[in-house]
Amino acid sequence: MKELEMERMLDQAYEAFIRFRKSSRFVRAQLLQCIAQGISDRRSEFVETIINEARKPKALAEVEVNRAIQTFMIASEEAKRFGGEIIPLDSEASSQEFDPALSTWVPRGVVLAITPFNFPLNLVAHKVAPALAVGASVIVKPPPQAPGAAVLLGEVFDEIQKKEASLQNALQVVQASHEEISHAIRDPRVAVLSFTGSDQVGWMLQEKAYRKKVVLELGGNAGVIVHEDADLKRAASRCAYGGFAYSGQVCISVQRILVHEKIRADFQELFLQEVSKIKSGNPREEGVLVGPLIDQKSADRVFSWIESAQNNGAEVLIGGKREENLIYPTVMTGVSHEHSLWTEEVFGPVVLLESYRDFDEALEKLNSSRYGLQAGVFTKNYPLIQKARDQLEVGCVVINEVPTFRADHMPYGGMKDSGQGREGVRFAMEEFSERKIFVTWRGLTPLA
Repeated sequence: MKELEMERMLDQAYEAFIRFRKSSRFVRAQLLQCIAQGISDRRSEFVETIINEARKPKALAEVEVNRAIQTFMIASEEAKRFGGEIIPLDSEASSQEFDPALSTWVPRGVVLAITPFNFPLNLVAHKVAPALAVGASVIVKPPPQAPGAAVLLGEVFDEIQKKEASLQNALQVVQASHEEISHAIRDPRVAVLSFTGSDQVGWMLQEKAYRKKVVLELGGNAGVIVHEDADLKRAASRCAYGGFAYSGQVCISVQRILVHEKIRADFQELFLQEVSKIKSGNPREEGVLVGPLIDQKSADRVFSWIESAQNNGAEVLIGGKREENLIYPTVMTGVSHEHSLWTEEVFGPVVLLESYRDFDEALEKLNSSRYGLQAGVFTKNYPLIQKARDQLEVGCVVINEVPTFRADHMPYGGMKDSGQGREGVRFAMEEFSERKIFVTWRGLTPLA
């Protein structure tokens, strides 16, 4: 993209915002419904594009498309009820002569959305749908590895905007270089930056986005605690899925499992049985859960971490093998807490297994990560559940389920190096908006 094209796109986005922010909730809700229907009508194209570009297994690609449709439908409903609140002012002596204040939400301005390859449609939806719901125009910069789903979404929107002039350029999809996007981030016509990706890139972009609202959904290093009273069969089955679905290329994939020492042997046997059942290979084949990693660079990095950990005394319990960019589901134990497999986000099909003696020790180990996105705890002990809720330094604690769980309407985001702000349709709508207060003094009667 040339500099003049980027300038034109930014002009168009800002002009669209000036028009679109005046649109009614009805218009926005209808638009979002139409987008959901448009995705549904072209469902097979979206699925094929996600499989081809992101190498996502077919069943998971189908789930992603369904979730994206639901995300736009949720936004359609939220657009209708995203209002404000009435704040009484006469509770203080100095403000007795004022009517109750009206607090409303107004869109901040143009949203620049930068999205990753691993959910090339639904993570776009989680930025586009809330932006359109509040009346903000949005520019989407999809990942170079998997831009196709965002491009198709742009086509769906283009068909809708042909029938309604006020929607023109409210959504634009741009495939641009890092330099061009850096220019857009700094541009005063952009009010909000919403980024999902690595923490190194995210915090760097925040520095460039001076005086803008910045929402960052960054990396994770999700941990699971399996306590001695847990349902071991369920925990083993869910951890296997949560650790290896889409080859672990999910920010909330299970990466570290801490198991109480009394049940370690039993859990390990069940867990390895579950992992051995996982089908790996061609993502188009029925039942495949683990396909090739997104590119050779990623496969090289993940496999080098496995080999490095082995060279430093760690043991591979299952897996540890590679065919080109396909790394088979790998479970390791005895990995040093200084090693990258423990401290960083592996973003690959590797899960670490370790024992603990008491619950406080397990909490401390999970909190040792610089990330804080989500964590899972398997136990029936309510006092321990309360302790996990209070002490785990993560954005979401999931009880008797893996941290890979996410509902598209719930607040989603992390602490520490996992980012700032929250997604989940209504919560992203708040991030993309700001409060405006209307106050009236009763002493002067308005003219009729």
